[in-house]
Amino acid sequence: MNRRMLLLPALCLLPAWAADQALPKAETLLDKYVEVTGGKAAYEKRRSEVMTIQMEIVGRGIKGTLTRYTDSSNNSISTGELEGVGKMEEGVYHGQAWENTAIMGPRVKSGAENDDAVRDSYFNAPLLWRKLYQAETVGVETVNGEDCYKIMMTPLAGGKPQYDFLSRKTGLILKTERTMVSPMGEISVQASTSDYKSFEGILYPTKVVQNVMGNQVSLTMIALKANQDIPKDRFEPPAEIKKLMAK
Repeated sequence: MNRRMLLLPALCLLPAWAADQALPKAETLLDKYVEVTGGKAAYEKRRSEVMTIQMEIVGRGIKGTLTRYTDSSNNSISTGELEGVGKMEEGVYHGQAWENTAIMGPRVKSGAENDDAVRDSYFNAPLLWRKLYQAETVGVETVNGEDCYKIMMTPLAGGKPQYDFLSRKTGLILKTERTMVSPMGEISVQASTSDYKSFEGILYPTKVVQNVMGNQVSLTMIALKANQDIPKDRFEPPAEIKKLMAK
């Protein structure tokens, strides 16, 4: 599962034992993440992914299924429908992010919001972190009972950093914190990730629970198919988005 799904405040203070120990370099931890989730060669075999996700806004009775298509062009598109809300579509097409929902209508993204979406759309992003971020290990915190290294990921193209929490025991990401830009301004997004499972040789977190603006959003990956033949026109935005792009 890519960073669009990796969207819980710190659960405790820095453990006392950590103060006297040197923190490992971020590059060591991030490269280990690639290895424990399958290895560089396994990632490099991927040229496309089709992911199916069940989404629920907890406590509000809003549920639905989303399908996300991505490939090595770094284009992406997600489509689906939420009960009681309506259709949801969003994507990135040749560096331009867009969305078309029943609530917001069609719109193209700009500035930091577009930059975030384009960065999240990078295919095989765990291999490309050096191209996208400057990384620094900044501390140790406990997440759901596991000691984790906290890594600050600062976008090279500008923007606010995000923080990834990698388990000292397994090397897997257990939590992510970030600030995202939206039509309503900046919003804080915290996400816990769990239930890692292998899909065609690579481990993905199949359960992500996001806390966004007082809402809890549960995302469960139910299927992932790699190296599917995705027609290039599958990534093209709908007509109303193309009209906005042409302005």
